[in-house]
Amino acid sequence: MRKIAAECIGTFALVSAVCATGVLGGAGGGGPTQALAVGTMATAMMVAVGHISGGHFNPAVTIGLVAASRHPASKAFGYIFAQLLGAALAAFVWYVLANAKTGAGPAELGSFGANGYDAASPGHYAMAAVGLAEALASALLVFVFAGTTSKNAHRVLAPIAVGCALFALLLMTSPFSLGSLNPARSTATALFGGQVALSQLWLFWVAPIAGAVLGGLASRYVQNGD
Repeated sequence: MRKIAAECIGTFALVSAVCATGVLGGAGGGGPTQALAVGTMATAMMVAVGHISGGHFNPAVTIGLVAASRHPASKAFGYIFAQLLGAALAAFVWYVLANAKTGAGPAELGSFGANGYDAASPGHYAMAAVGLAEALASALLVFVFAGTTSKNAHRVLAPIAVGCALFALLLMTSPFSLGSLNPARSTATALFGGQVALSQLWLFWVAPIAGAVLGGLASRYVQNGD
């Protein structure tokens, strides 16, 4: 239960960074400010609870680590449930806070930082391009995560490496999809982002998980002997 609680709190913190900087901060959901906030929050939460749960905070990372033989499949469901719960709670809290502003209403929140493709993409990228960007970035994220937390790596640097990688990857994918790489984050913001966000949510499960599995398999081949 301590691991479940750690994953829930860590994911709550990450999605709070998404909502607070992307919507309330006036960045329109995405951009350098949001990427920096999420990357630094990931580093902080990995230091805070990574020694308890491993600091996944992302269903794609959990599934990728199962593919890399670095996490037991039997514990994946509990982790994913905790991540979804933490993400949904964060989106709800920040949605309520956003609507507490005098004269504010749901229409002013736009998509609430939800991810999307075609007209919902910041750069109006097609579904295939958005999916490929999310998949490739997720593969790289899992590869970095698995490598920096392997037995012979300098584990004290793992939170910094993962946070920096997440920052860079969110910058890279933000023009395509507002940058997610995280099905829990995408689900949470879609719940408050309207019908379009909900209808496109499937891609932000399929693409990150497919990429994460690819990154996990690459890690099993390259890094598992390390």
